[in-house]
This record gives sequence, C-alpha cells and structure tokens, in this order.
Amino acid sequence: MGISSGAVSEVEQVVDRALWDVAHGRFERSLSGLTAFAAVVTTAEIYLEHYKASFGNKWMWSPVVVTPPVVVAGIGGVFSRKWAKRWLPITAGIYAANGLAGEYLHARGVARKPGGWRNASYNVPMGPPIAAPGLMSIVGAMGLLAAVLRREG
Repeated sequence: MGISSGAVSEVEQVVDRALWDVAHGRFERSLSGLTAFAAVVTTAEIYLEHYKASFGNKWMWSPVVVTPPVVVAGIGGVFSRKWAKRWLPITAGIYAANGLAGEYLHARGVARKPGGWRNASYNVPMGPPIAAPGLMSIVGAMGLLAAVLRREG
C-alpha cells in the first residue's frame, strides 16, 4: 500500500503554506501553541530534576509556579489574537526572566560547591546544570516572539 499522490500534494501544500507564513512573519498562532507545549515539557523535566533534589531551595518551586499562566496564555494565543498580544508576552516574559534567575542560581550553586569555580571540571558536571535554566528563557523568548509576529490565516 502506497501513499496516494493526492495525499502527498496536500502535505506539500500545508508545508508550503507554513513556510510562506514564516517567511512573511505570520507565525503568531503556531508559535503561541509551541510555547505552551514547550513550557509543559520543559517544566516537567525541571520538576523531575528539582524533585530529585528534594526541592532543597524554595526557589526551586518558581519554575513550577510560573508555568500554568504561560501555558494558558499560549493556548489562548492560538485561538485569540487578544491573548497572543496581551497575556502571552506578559507571562512569557515572566517565564523567561525566571529562566535567567535560574541561570544565576545554578551558577551560584556551582560556586558554593567545594573548590567552587576553581574546580569547574568537577563541579560543573556534578553541580546544578548551568545551561538548563536557559531552556526556560528560550521558551519564554518564543512566547515574546509570537506576540510580535502577525497572525497566520
């Protein structure tokens, strides 16, 4: 059983339309949805890692707390231009800022290990992951970008 040429041409049309939308700055709805999805996946991973660390610092809860609003705003942005332009940039900005705060806290965590940054070859792999909070910032930046793009049809 093969794929019919009609199905292939339909897929090609969808891909061509998506590429045209991106090339012309029309990606608001899709990027809003991707922001919501990425925030859920990112925070699930963060939750598991912070759970393994027994949420030893109260700030470990902050990524979990700031996620539901950005997910709701991202989903809302798929269906409503108003949500994409008003609520998504606010919540995504908070989400991104939380990632930047996490970068600082993780760097501080490495510095507090015995030998600190002088023993980086050991403390960076064994301490809090330095690059991990950056993923939150990237997801937040996706939401901010969605808010400035035009809405695709």
